[in-house]
Amino acid sequence: MREKISVIVPVYGVEKVLGRCVDSILAQTYENLEIILVDDGSPDDCPAICDDYAQKYLNIKAVHKANGGLTSAWKEGVRHASADLIGFVDSDDWIEPDMYERLWQALVQQEAEIAMAGLVFDYEAPGYPPRRETNRMDMTVYNRQELEALFPVLLNDGSFIGRMIQPSRVTKLFRKRLVEENLALWDDRVTVGEDLQMVFAAVLDADRICTVPDYYPYHYWYNISSMTGGYDPLYLEKIKLLKERMEAIADRKGVYDFRPQIRNDFLSLAVMAVKNEIWRNHTDSLARVIRRVARMCRDDSVQEALQNHTMNRIGLSVKLYIFMMRHGWYLPCYVVTKVFFALYYRFPLKKSKAEQ
Repeated sequence: MREKISVIVPVYGVEKVLGRCVDSILAQTYENLEIILVDDGSPDDCPAICDDYAQKYLNIKAVHKANGGLTSAWKEGVRHASADLIGFVDSDDWIEPDMYERLWQALVQQEAEIAMAGLVFDYEAPGYPPRRETNRMDMTVYNRQELEALFPVLLNDGSFIGRMIQPSRVTKLFRKRLVEENLALWDDRVTVGEDLQMVFAAVLDADRICTVPDYYPYHYWYNISSMTGGYDPLYLEKIKLLKERMEAIADRKGVYDFRPQIRNDFLSLAVMAVKNEIWRNHTDSLARVIRRVARMCRDDSVQEALQNHTMNRIGLSVKLYIFMMRHGWYLPCYVVTKVFFALYYRFPLKKSKAEQ
């Protein structure tokens, strides 16, 4: 019999779509699967749905815990996993029937410890075609020496969000040791970049990794609230924590100086933080939004990144935005962001009630 795979599904607040997710895992052509549903203190009917699945299927476990966030949930799932191979699926997404078949075949054939595929963003809103995302690596398999040759560009290749490896844990199949041995390094408090801290540490420990090229079996459900709402006033603080944890992981591993790349990645996210403040803050006045943008740009960590980043492959528009952030051109930042997203989402350029 082929190796068992433990598929961990963190569950919270998804009672309407949980069945779609679990059924897609049950439909896998790879039969030796263990499915671990981790109810993270969900306030809806998800706990009962998890229990119903566990009672109906012998290969499904239902685990219940107090709410602690996504990272704590999938870490709890790892602790209950009995297989030597670990996969992850988020509970509002779904996967193609041959996903784990293809990943397992690649892992075994290449004698690798991590196998990676791509994903598809499926948008809830009509008029938005699916968008694919995958790794940016040239080879299908990397031994340790070849992997180390990627270290200078692993987290940032000089471009905006220039990550060489697509960071989602859900598109990958891991040897369990790479996950278990790093559980203590993955901070439950991280809520932006949870997967990045996880995959980064695992890759640094791997002796061999492989990819399945031109393959996009994972469907990431992108709902309207994710696209146009979801304002997060704490976004900057969250990416500062991610930066801190990424530096701690890099220092702990001690295999390469990743700090310049971590700084570049942080600056990319800081640009997104400013845009989040401008585009998604629909309650505050224009004056207050501008003041918040000013505080963000003057933050010590942001200024350090603005002054010392090494991104040399960014386009003119990103260069301009970084220049405006660095030199205090906050109103132009506001105008550019509003115009860009209005055109991008094909929405009319309207002011919020607080701005009118």
